[in-house]
Amino acid sequence: MGVQPLNETPTRGNIAISVDESFQLLYDTQIHTFESLYENATIRVTYKPEIDVISDFMNDSVRTIVLTRELTPQEKEYLTSQKFIPRTTKVAYDALAIVVHPENPDTNLLVDQFAAILKGEITTWNQLSKDATGKTINVVFDHNKSGNVRYFREKFSLTGKLPENCFAVNSNAEVIRYVSNNRNALGILSVNWISDTRDSISERFLQSIRVVSVGDDPDNTCKPYQGYIAEGSYPFTREVYMIGRETFAGLGSGFTSFVAGDQGQRIVLKARLVPATMPLRLIEIHKD
Repeated sequence: MGVQPLNETPTRGNIAISVDESFQLLYDTQIHTFESLYENATIRVTYKPEIDVISDFMNDSVRTIVLTRELTPQEKEYLTSQKFIPRTTKVAYDALAIVVHPENPDTNLLVDQFAAILKGEITTWNQLSKDATGKTINVVFDHNKSGNVRYFREKFSLTGKLPENCFAVNSNAEVIRYVSNNRNALGILSVNWISDTRDSISERFLQSIRVVSVGDDPDNTCKPYQGYIAEGSYPFTREVYMIGRETFAGLGSGFTSFVAGDQGQRIVLKARLVPATMPLRLIEIHKD
């Protein structure tokens, strides 16, 4: 892929990209808009868990990827040895939402409590609230290979296997379906799947679960709303990167520039995530 295909430009060509499944709703819109503007551009996207996205990139199966971490020094060194210089562009800020069944009364959670759940120190709902059930907390992630799992392993310095009451399904959408059908479930997913209330998929999912408010202090918790992500009040935020390995100004570079540019950043804004290159105006409303 180091040689420029015939007639490919930043707005013309046919490429494959791999995107972290957490951002399927956002990138469906980005790609649709880009291809509508540039009729000679075709972007074939595959949505996968983070580890598989990285594998595609390192194996030279795709030139452009989207994920929530930068490349490690070892990954960069390998690519350099293959005569590729990866280019990383920050395009958004995302958050990980914690969701529960609609009938679950526990809609506030402290960061320390969630860490204790993932460490196996808290295993039942009545350990969080004396009025709650004594049933086991069933923690569900999107995928064993996902960036969501890695994020919390790194944040809470978790090593080894997670507790037996923690397991994974196959996607963020499956997390929502599981939580909506299991009263004792606690799900972790990218807020992109529930952030855009104007999107029919997000709206349908929001009707089937409740989003938990999280914080370090019982009197100062918040949900992963756009403003709280932007100002850093919500504790589980992360950055979204597009990484390319093109050695020429090709379609992958053009699409990355689009997402990081004015039109792409407006799409991020409308998806209720936080743009990385566009100022976000926060308005504080005081009630008399």
